[in-house]
Amino acid sequence: MKKIILYFFLLSVTTMFGQATDAEQDAGLWTTLNLDKKLNDKFSIFYTQEFRLRENFSRINLFYSELGVEIRPAKFLKVALSYRNIQKNLIDDSYGIRHRFQLDITLRKKFGDFSLAYRHRLQRELRDMYVSETGMVPEWYSRSKFTLKYEVGKKFEPYIATEIRYQIADPRLEESDGTWHRIRYIAGFDYKLNDHSKFGMYGLVQNEFNVTTPQSIYILGLEYTYSF
Repeated sequence: MKKIILYFFLLSVTTMFGQATDAEQDAGLWTTLNLDKKLNDKFSIFYTQEFRLRENFSRINLFYSELGVEIRPAKFLKVALSYRNIQKNLIDDSYGIRHRFQLDITLRKKFGDFSLAYRHRLQRELRDMYVSETGMVPEWYSRSKFTLKYEVGKKFEPYIATEIRYQIADPRLEESDGTWHRIRYIAGFDYKLNDHSKFGMYGLVQNEFNVTTPQSIYILGLEYTYSF
């Protein structure tokens, strides 16, 4: 069983970085700070700050602050509700504000040193009425993510993941309503620094389809998480 899963891991990484596309291409950097506060065995709160670059690492894309709560009603189940305030860099170098609300439901199962997780995210986002032609009409998305991790010792944990996004409704991309239109492939690792903190690095490829002007982006991601 372990050999089969490991083969799938290596095959997925090779496919992720070896695929070609005719879409417009870009590269960027995502840096993330996570703070987690465990209140008891079932309840915790978290804060995330992220900064992103685009246009081949040369231009600010956005930064956001996210605050949420997480509940673990069972060992295999996790539910999180969060609010994200997004500062999006616009063409004229001004910033538009976006308000996102997210509901995450995650199921996780361990198989020895491997673990498999499925996360479903329901996402509702509002844009600043002063920079949006359609005003504060909400965008709705459904996102499904599968993650396979392998624990190497007690500190190192490589993983692969894929996420596909379904557009429920978006007043700015009506041609994609009711379709799957974006997929992400991720390969990375987490390294435990001590009992409270860990560092992560990953590569991400995002491809779009069922949109007028599809784009592919290649992301280098860096993460630091502190739990207390």
